[in-house]
Amino acid sequence: MGGIVRSISASLCRMFSRSELRSEMLFTAAHLLSEFHSDAAGAGVPYRELHDRVLETNPELKGHWQEIAGDAWYDTSYLELQFASIGLVKAGWVHKTRRKWFPTGLGRSALAACTDPAALSTELDRIYAYWERHKENFQTAMAMAEMLPEGRWASVTDVASETGLETAALVGLLLGNRPEGWHRLLADDGTLPREAHATESERALWLRMLEEEGAATLIGGGADAHHRMGASELRLLVVTVPGPDDRNRRAWLVRSSGLTGLWLDEGVCSLPAERLRDLPPGAPPEQIAAAVKDDYAEKGAQDHDRLTAQFHAFLSRMKEHDIVVTNEGSRIYIGEIQGGPSFVSSVGERANLQRPVRWHRPDRPLDYYEDLPDEFSALVSNPDVDVVDLTSLRAELEKLLGEPVDVVEHEMVLHDVKDALANELLVEREWLQECVELLRERPQLIFYGPPGTGKTYLARKLAKHLVGGRPECVQLVQFHPAYAYEDFFEGYRPKKADDGTVSFDLVRGPFRRLVSAALSHPGRPYVLIIDEINRGNLAKIFGELYFLLEYRKEPINLLYGSEDGEGFTLPPNVIVIGTMNTADRSIALVDAAMRRRFWFVELHPDAAPTRDMLAKWLADNGLSDEPARLLAELNSRIEDRDYRIGPSYLMRESAATEAGLARIWRTQILPLLEEHHYGDGTDVQARYGLDALR
Repeated sequence: MGGIVRSISASLCRMFSRSELRSEMLFTAAHLLSEFHSDAAGAGVPYRELHDRVLETNPELKGHWQEIAGDAWYDTSYLELQFASIGLVKAGWVHKTRRKWFPTGLGRSALAACTDPAALSTELDRIYAYWERHKENFQTAMAMAEMLPEGRWASVTDVASETGLETAALVGLLLGNRPEGWHRLLADDGTLPREAHATESERALWLRMLEEEGAATLIGGGADAHHRMGASELRLLVVTVPGPDDRNRRAWLVRSSGLTGLWLDEGVCSLPAERLRDLPPGAPPEQIAAAVKDDYAEKGAQDHDRLTAQFHAFLSRMKEHDIVVTNEGSRIYIGEIQGGPSFVSSVGERANLQRPVRWHRPDRPLDYYEDLPDEFSALVSNPDVDVVDLTSLRAELEKLLGEPVDVVEHEMVLHDVKDALANELLVEREWLQECVELLRERPQLIFYGPPGTGKTYLARKLAKHLVGGRPECVQLVQFHPAYAYEDFFEGYRPKKADDGTVSFDLVRGPFRRLVSAALSHPGRPYVLIIDEINRGNLAKIFGELYFLLEYRKEPINLLYGSEDGEGFTLPPNVIVIGTMNTADRSIALVDAAMRRRFWFVELHPDAAPTRDMLAKWLADNGLSDEPARLLAELNSRIEDRDYRIGPSYLMRESAATEAGLARIWRTQILPLLEEHHYGDGTDVQARYGLDALR
């Protein structure tokens, strides 16, 4: 390290620009990190500790930063080092987590070739430029890694080939960013990629993760070839991998509170957090809420909730490359977040929690009234909220950033029905395709009909097709008379603390959780199946959500308040499919507001596609057609159309035997008809029994 120090000390006599000082700091930090922890397994260095060590190693840096930034020299140099380190992460030379820098074997190997700050900066600029040119390819590759199921692995060379990337560049980004599933990308023989230059500690971690998943019974130091996902399977992932709108990129308004000039000069955005303890990036809301409750004890519960929401958004929900917007009067500034959050000292303690931002044309601000979409003012109308989620306006804001936006790519895609699915469901492809067409036009549909017509089965199969087979994108709930808004969407629930006291927490229901997931993946369909939708009190369950079923882009105030105060909207990629048993309640009794908001598709034993379903199933399974003929005769004797019996009761192999058919008739079909004729004097057995029908 002594040679590096002498080199820097000599060069600083002639270096005064911010970019040159940043390169010197980064060069020193990278080598310090590599040398101090070259043999320690899993050792990392806290951000600020490394920054301070850089200044100790090169004391002349302090004087030059003071010349550039004055009294703010310390915070400025710290932020500059954080900003510069983005390139190290992109290159895979450093991994950051838990507010620490962790060197990688790849980084140690690469640094050996960088003998001075200029060489280091040149190499990192080259890597960053490659990433900029192939950003979408990298996003696709990382999404493929995330989609690899536990217990499987793939060749990193295959993934690089399928996404048009250099293998070494992909390995570097995986090492630096560590997305979900990164460790499942290996060399062709199941060993660690040679491009990783893995140390022994990295190798042990990598293989342990594979072994714990059951993916790799380690043979000869590598993963079992039987668990490998081949190139042909990866190509299917390329087709179904999330598109550009699924990169989790969000957009935010952060109110500057008079600090706009500082933000533009320093390349940051910030929140006042003078009393908030130093929390880690990605901190869960429970940890932040506990810290806010202690650190801002004199404030009330509503202020605690507001501070928790905005700190959680800034620390954990915001990500690198998210869009950030702020305003100074009618002047609007827009930029892109360039790194993680950090706690710093600031003038007047007004900008303690910061994120680096690359502001777009700060000398030419946009106009609030002329350049922004109409929905902007509605979303930011609450002045008490300092951080507002603007992701619903992302496409418009990306255009204002000057980025090319293909609106079609950002839309949810519902794929056409294939013959295989129609054949599996024993319906005509044209009928099933019409259901998809209806959902494309208005994403709310109800299958209704008598019992046994396969409404729920069809809804689940259709939902699986719509979401591309992702089970996490489908949620099923069943309504009943006691079901309420608090069960369906959100409500307060008692929670017992460790000391025995009871408090009430606002708990999200299945619909709210599904909406949150849909907002995180705007281009991916999410389906809510509501079974027996007419058995609940619909007005009581949906409440103000009725409005959103028709006006999805309009923000509304929720019963228990919106999460960030800016209003709640229903994203267009949430599809609602209901099922309704007309024997329980006539369709005419569903209120007009609900009927206006849903398509209604009938499934009835007298009409296609249900009419021919049982006969097709029996023929496909080589069984006698007697159950189909008996069902047709039975329904011809039931006068009330809503009580006719669907085919699913008999679509089982036991119905092909005399004993099985009699059991189904005695225990399932006749009890339904006895309930229907209760008190009217009808002899159900004599009218509908098997002997009578035959």
